[in-house]
Amino acid sequence: MPKKITKTEKTKKPAPKKKAEVKAVKKISKAVKPEEKKESSLVKASEKKKPEEKKADKKNEYLYAVGKRKSAIARVRVYKKGAGKIVVNERDYEKVFPRATWQEIIIKPLKLIGQKDKLDVTVKIVGGGTKGQAEAIRHGLSKALIQLNPNFRKPLKKAGYLTRDARKKERKKPGLKGARRAPQWSKR
Repeated sequence: MPKKITKTEKTKKPAPKKKAEVKAVKKISKAVKPEEKKESSLVKASEKKKPEEKKADKKNEYLYAVGKRKSAIARVRVYKKGAGKIVVNERDYEKVFPRATWQEIIIKPLKLIGQKDKLDVTVKIVGGGTKGQAEAIRHGLSKALIQLNPNFRKPLKKAGYLTRDARKKERKKPGLKGARRAPQWSKR
């Protein structure tokens, strides 16, 4: 049976919304619209930036490793195709490390495996002194060369180039003049 509708129910109006509710609804609708615009713009941008055909440029293929020594950190890139050029902090390594002993430290891993004239190396190095930096480069270069060919691991490990030399300057302790040096003792 159909429900009978009385006159009072016909004339009943929906309860008016409170001002606070109206403001909240407006804020929500405003907040939603910019997000939708952002999402649509992101979609358009991603559509525009379609992945281009990646050219496998052999010159740009490199192996990456990090070498450390004392407080020096070397980020090393070894390029597969090269002519034996070594660049440290965007300068030739012979200018950064003027002493022959430092240069020899850097080149040793490449000489050991016979790749000195076949690979290019770029290095970004921070911290430490000159010798610590040279040894950090040697450590990072050795790690990168293993990625190139795992057979290089044995001679590099035997020479000790893969071992991280963990010796660092010990921190000063309170009550002492240095890490271990105690103040001079006086009898009276």
